[in-house]
Amino acid sequence: MIITKTTRNQSILAASLTLLFSSASVMAKSDNHKMHKLYQDNCASCHGADHGGYLAPALNAETLKGRSPTALRSLIMTGSFETLMPPFYGRLSDSDIRDMVKHIQATPKLANPAWTIKDMQASLQVYVKDESTLPNKPNFKIDSMDDIIGVAARGKYGRGQGSEAVFINSKTHTIIGKVPTVTAAHIIEFSPANERWAYVKTDTAEIYKVDLYTMQAVRSIKTGLNGPGIGISRDGKYLMAGSFVPHNAVILDADTLEPLKTFELEGIDPDGKMVSSDSGMIIGTPYADIFAIALENAGQVWVVDLKPGFPVTKIKNVGRHLHDAFLSHKGKKLMVASYDDSIVTAIDLETRKIIKKLPAGCVPHVGGGSVVKVDGHTLGFGTNFGTCDKTVVSVWDLDTMKLVKQVPVSGGTESPAAHANAPYVAVDIITKDRRARTVQLIDKKSLEVVKTLDVGGHAYFPEYSADGKFLYISAGYAGDEVIVYDSFSLKKMANIQMESPAGIFSRGRVKYMTRGLSPDEME
Repeated sequence: MIITKTTRNQSILAASLTLLFSSASVMAKSDNHKMHKLYQDNCASCHGADHGGYLAPALNAETLKGRSPTALRSLIMTGSFETLMPPFYGRLSDSDIRDMVKHIQATPKLANPAWTIKDMQASLQVYVKDESTLPNKPNFKIDSMDDIIGVAARGKYGRGQGSEAVFINSKTHTIIGKVPTVTAAHIIEFSPANERWAYVKTDTAEIYKVDLYTMQAVRSIKTGLNGPGIGISRDGKYLMAGSFVPHNAVILDADTLEPLKTFELEGIDPDGKMVSSDSGMIIGTPYADIFAIALENAGQVWVVDLKPGFPVTKIKNVGRHLHDAFLSHKGKKLMVASYDDSIVTAIDLETRKIIKKLPAGCVPHVGGGSVVKVDGHTLGFGTNFGTCDKTVVSVWDLDTMKLVKQVPVSGGTESPAAHANAPYVAVDIITKDRRARTVQLIDKKSLEVVKTLDVGGHAYFPEYSADGKFLYISAGYAGDEVIVYDSFSLKKMANIQMESPAGIFSRGRVKYMTRGLSPDEME
């Protein structure tokens, strides 16, 4: 072949174009990787690791179709005052914000990305190698470990400084410890078998084993990409954790956090379709050596026996879009919220069968539930998101499984709180206006709203101290503090500062199982 000048120039041009396109491809992949990491570091804990939504709406090509890039950029820059979303102006550069808008508008919802038992094992970290060297009593003054209240503090950006589990002495209303969690803490569980251990799960599915005597994490493991579900067995030997992403759950050794068995969450839903499912609530019970887990999308509750092989009993057709639940009758009855059916389904954990489906207002969200004894009747209280005109708190007689009353409240509600020694059932109002500053108090006997507290900020997740004398309420968004009230006089007793406090969890709850019951009712 004779190489002419023209041929040589064409070859050079072709090589240059190949190099140019190759470089552009490498740059595009690099930019995409950068934006993926930026999304995971700043957005995923609320909007979902798979872009499918979690605490906040889904951000993907389908859900953002037709949305104005300018409006999205402005929202990222300024944040949303009525939600947990802070302003990202100053945290991200203007070019990063512009590129983030392009990224989320072009990225489809990811198809159930994997997080295997090998990934979990690789993520396990040990911070205290020899736990026998830890002191045998608290290194702070406290009358009883039951007086500890834990608060899941999210931090301004849902990660980094301010993201921690904060522990408070509920008799003195003082902070006795803070355990950093890297990403936003979501749930705090306390061991029913050993007062020194607590377990903190974050929005991004890390679990920290916390020594309450020294207020430090001794181990951690990442059990998924996001999802709040976690429960602990009555003997304190096992944890179970579930994920929204991926669709699985895992049983862990509570001592070492070693994963023992994973479960793929899938099944036939109430409409006859085979679906892969998010994990809803996970709960241990003082009644038996079992876990119960709700498959949100499959409408099933699985009961897992804590014996060799961890066999599963599947209870089907529980409801559409299951989420949270609470226990009653010494842990034998399980009340499961079904969002799309606006019901709460009662399950007998002894027979492992559905007892009854009860009306529950509009999109029921029962939180940890509340159960109280009034004039010999066991009354259960269920909140609901109230995404319709009728906003009520449902009250059921759990002995007869009948609806007693639906108490009108001023807006949608999320988390009820009660205590055997306190006169009121407290419910947080979750509207997007000034009503969200309030908590309404329902008299346990009259079943009427008798008081409204204006807490300030966005008031949510009320919780009573172990003795019932004080009511703790998070005042996040604008407030950034936990506010403490006297349970009877409703006088403000203390303001405890922290960044974006969310869920509040009393260690005393391990004795009374569900808010509102007393320890003698659990014997």
